[in-house]
Amino acid sequence: MKRRNFLVDTTAAASTAALASHAGAMSQSGAHAVPFGKVEHCVMIWLGGGMAQIDTFDPKAMGDAKSKKAGSYYSAIDTVVPGIQVCEHLQHTARVMDRVTVLRTVNHNVVDEHAAATNRMHTGRPTSGTVQYPSLGSIIAHERGAAAEGVPAYMLIGYPNLTRGPGFLGQQAGFVYMTDLDTGPAGLARPADIATARQRRREQVLSAVRNAGRERFVNDRLFAEYDAAVGESLKLAGPDFMKVFDLSTESAVLRNDYGDGLGRRLLASRRMCEAGVRFIEVSHNMNFRNGTGWDTHNDGQLNQHLLIQELDQALAAMIRDLESRSMLDKTLIIINSEFGRPAQFDSGGGRGHHSKCFSMVLAGGGLSHCGGYGVSDDLAMTPVENTVGVPDAFATILAAMQIDPAKNVFDGDRPVPITDQGQAITALLT
Repeated sequence: MKRRNFLVDTTAAASTAALASHAGAMSQSGAHAVPFGKVEHCVMIWLGGGMAQIDTFDPKAMGDAKSKKAGSYYSAIDTVVPGIQVCEHLQHTARVMDRVTVLRTVNHNVVDEHAAATNRMHTGRPTSGTVQYPSLGSIIAHERGAAAEGVPAYMLIGYPNLTRGPGFLGQQAGFVYMTDLDTGPAGLARPADIATARQRRREQVLSAVRNAGRERFVNDRLFAEYDAAVGESLKLAGPDFMKVFDLSTESAVLRNDYGDGLGRRLLASRRMCEAGVRFIEVSHNMNFRNGTGWDTHNDGQLNQHLLIQELDQALAAMIRDLESRSMLDKTLIIINSEFGRPAQFDSGGGRGHHSKCFSMVLAGGGLSHCGGYGVSDDLAMTPVENTVGVPDAFATILAAMQIDPAKNVFDGDRPVPITDQGQAITALLT
């Protein structure tokens, strides 16, 4: 290489590095290119299996499963937002669509692997063989913490797995989980046959073990995280937090409005928001109400309407309830799923998987709602206008939660962008 070329190339590289460093410093110092929302709490409803966008929030012309004619399985109905339709089983949600925006052009490249697609829609990134990236809930817990003392920042109503976890952020950004509202969070509710005096003796023994551990494992990060988690669990096991899950204190009218199953979980989520929990993930199809959950291959399609109706009732009730308590603008509701379904029917009359175009739903959160953002083609299978990548959806959610989507988090000493180059949808934030 000639000396002149070397100097030019070196100068250009140095300038680029300086600009990148300056941009990173701007991000870390609080300057941001997108407007921030005012959201304090987030409730993410997880539809495990893959919600069919064409049968729910992005309906198209009617198809026919018997003749294998591609199209919607249900008729579409109008909503309160002109030009925006949803399927006939979302009639309650149709009346509150002015507080909702369906992102109709979300897409990624994972099709046939539920676990990998679930990871993508929880972390916003492809699965990595070397890095366990944090979930959206853990990112928000890490950045915002709990909104009150004595409660966790991140609650999961569903089954625990790594995809939902904190990854390299560590256990302090992890979740407390529960699968049954009647028993409360796993490991926190005291068994009925354990008297107060016996519980006190157990805690004294545990305290001695923890003290010995601190002396033996000085400066051990993993032990420190474990010890902090034990201390936090002891706080959460107290009566103040556990009473959040007692829905009997709510009126019968309101409990009926929410409905059973998902409705009870969303009502509990509202109470958790009031208590100060920052992020709550709620699994919908924990009991496979239609036999298959949202993974509607073959006969699962026949009873898909049961899931849609349950979601419809609970979602609309939560929107109305939060609004009546002046909490809707401060609470962002997300409907998320690992991918969508194609317009074509499979040999059993159900639908396969489709990830090139599907829907996420945002409600409340003080966003500038428009009913629907992005346009898909006539079969809801290809984005036509305003494509939304998964990182873009994550960046929008983080900005709404007052978190800079351009900042870095750290895997040890290594800076990692908080999203995978996501660009927030500013139209929803202004």
